[in-house]
Amino acid sequence: MGPLEGIKVIDLTSVVMGPYATQVLAEFGADVIKIEAPAGDLVRAIGPARHSGMGPMFLNSNRGKRSITLDLKTPEGREVVLELCRSADVLAYNVRPAAMARLGLSFEALAEVNPRLIYAGLYGFGQNGPYAARPAYDDLIQGGATLAHLFRLSGNEEPRYVPTAISDRVVGLTGVAGILAALVARGRTGRGQRVDIPMFETMVQFVLSDHLGGLSYDPPLDGGGYARQLSVNRRPLKTADGYICALVYTDEHWKRFLTALGEEEKLSDPRFADYVGRSVNIDHVYGWMTGVFLTRSTAEWQALFEEIDVPAMPLHDFDSVLRDPHLTAVDFFVRVEHPSEGALRVMRNPVALSDTPVTLPGPAPRQGEHSRDILRGAGLSEAQIDSLFEKQVVRGL
Repeated sequence: MGPLEGIKVIDLTSVVMGPYATQVLAEFGADVIKIEAPAGDLVRAIGPARHSGMGPMFLNSNRGKRSITLDLKTPEGREVVLELCRSADVLAYNVRPAAMARLGLSFEALAEVNPRLIYAGLYGFGQNGPYAARPAYDDLIQGGATLAHLFRLSGNEEPRYVPTAISDRVVGLTGVAGILAALVARGRTGRGQRVDIPMFETMVQFVLSDHLGGLSYDPPLDGGGYARQLSVNRRPLKTADGYICALVYTDEHWKRFLTALGEEEKLSDPRFADYVGRSVNIDHVYGWMTGVFLTRSTAEWQALFEEIDVPAMPLHDFDSVLRDPHLTAVDFFVRVEHPSEGALRVMRNPVALSDTPVTLPGPAPRQGEHSRDILRGAGLSEAQIDSLFEKQVVRGL
């Protein structure tokens, strides 16, 4: 039994941020009921696929869920959601709160149906500010939270986005934390509550925890930014035959590293002698390392770092990471058989719990695959279910 066994989640989310959060809940053992509009979740169509609507981004953010296709814009569709929420523990959504209110699915409306319900919204902006009604996507939030600006500060001519949906993933995990906190509180009070997880505020905190720097003080001590992370030379180090990722960080690391290279005299150089000196002269330090690393192969450097116990890793690409010996040893990538998509490679949840193990959840669902079963579980009769299908309020396989 997973740690969330017995918890029922009504999942009204789509695209990446919300589905990623609810997949984590499913991996922890929750029963997640994914409600999709007739058009289906947009990410079903992203990436190569064996069958329409079953693309890899969908498969990797919706495992372990049951799917029902439901038209929420109809009165009957709303009534189905209310019925599902009567016995649910969590409802998660990632449209703007005003859209939920227009559907008649506000926190107040659902709290009347089930006062124990955790009502969790993952969306763009806190509702007390001027941006409240704005739409938001990962790219926008990366720019607003200064992530794109960091690229310019670190030597790029133009600002850039991180080439992964980092805002969606970080906010999704923050949403998981908020939902779990609300469930713990409910265990004490017996009451559900509204949980709001705004993207913009979450990502500004995430980024500026490193980079607020001297702006933490009033008056400011500097213009902000963590010098080591922003150094133009902070990057994988080119070796004689490839690249390596190494972080010679602490004073003890530097002592062992310079001694191994026969460069002990640098230990008395104020630019290398201690953490403060290296921080002030980080561009010089990293520039020197850039030249040094060209003198040996990647394997030679990796062997040296293991010998002197300094952190280092190979620079992986999408192919080589699949063959990483550590990930292989811990069975991180697992081959499974999907009932419609055949053989798939999936990733385990990395969290390990000793008493309530996190196991692989079931496969990502086909759209509407479980519509009838979900409605039966909510107590609807076969006649009621047939009527909903005839009116196309509900659809399924």
